[in-house]
Amino acid sequence: MEQILANGVYLGAQYAMIALGLTLIFALMNVLNFAHGQMYVLGGFVTYTFYGQLGWPFVPALLMSCLTLAVAGALIERFLFAPVIRRSAREESTMLLAAGLAFLLDAIILLVFGEKQRGVPKIVNGVLNWDFRVIMPYDRILICGLAILSIVTFILFMQYSKTGRALRALAQDRTAAELMGVDVARYSMIGFAIGAMLAGLVGGLLVTITGVNLGMGGPTSIKAFMMVMIGGAGVISGAIAGGIILGFLEAIGLAVLSQYGDITYLVIFVSLMIFLAIRPRGLMGKPWG
Repeated sequence: MEQILANGVYLGAQYAMIALGLTLIFALMNVLNFAHGQMYVLGGFVTYTFYGQLGWPFVPALLMSCLTLAVAGALIERFLFAPVIRRSAREESTMLLAAGLAFLLDAIILLVFGEKQRGVPKIVNGVLNWDFRVIMPYDRILICGLAILSIVTFILFMQYSKTGRALRALAQDRTAAELMGVDVARYSMIGFAIGAMLAGLVGGLLVTITGVNLGMGGPTSIKAFMMVMIGGAGVISGAIAGGIILGFLEAIGLAVLSQYGDITYLVIFVSLMIFLAIRPRGLMGKPWG
């Protein structure tokens, strides 16, 4: 039981970080960013380049991943999503744009980094062995701690900073925020940049554990959408709850169902469909979205 709890906390923390960026973009712009998983992969490759190839210390390499994805997110919002949202009244337009962006980023990653699995040296070595009840590598404990710290920092930023308050106002009512003097175009770009930066941050953290490859983008996006659906679309606290729930479901499934083969996600998907049939808004979703 202790091992399942430890694995659930580790998986839940990283999944919550993945979902935060996606739900922030959806809350601000009502855009389902199908390229979120590709942004995660790109962040992992940036950290791999600076940390694993160029020999930078891990923290500066991770900051470069955050900066690269933040700049990319700002440019994508300003030159792709903003014009489409301004000129088209159909939500399908942004969905098609996001899908096209996912394919574009896949192609860029393939051309620049190739399709092979890439990994980096461990940040710390060793394994915690607590009376054979909890066995956890120290690098996973460190990454879990950094993920939790990042989530807390993000919540404090959204709650108490001027930018965070403007983003929350924009998410609650875009028209009212504009009437109150909020620069909607500017803060939409900032919000998208922060969402992309969060994807790059978690990608940079997890490249030290799982490595990174071209094929990770799609499955990561699917998991992110699952977490958002569990918690409620566009709700920050819901994204965190969805990530923690999915992490514990996966930890329990891998521990209990491993003897029956690889059916953990089959059970999770079936459970999710039943849950959404009963509560389509998710745990914390509003009736209007």
